[in-house]
Amino acid sequence: MSLLYTLVAETHHEELAPIIMPPIAFAIVAAVVFIGLALVTFSYRDVANRHSDKVGDAPEGGHGHH
Repeated sequence: MSLLYTLVAETHHEELAPIIMPPIAFAIVAAVVFIGLALVTFSYRDVANRHSDKVGDAPEGGHGHH
């Protein structure tokens, strides 16, 4: 058992690597990224309706894709 206590005592004194910015800054960066992605997604709304004249009925004569 004394070996276990010695190992725990040794690992307890290890220094953790410092983080590059405060934790709140990580949250702010994540929020900005998600808002940016939301704006990109929002910009694609109603794209199908803008080009509905190009996707109308198939031309006469049976040519074209269905």
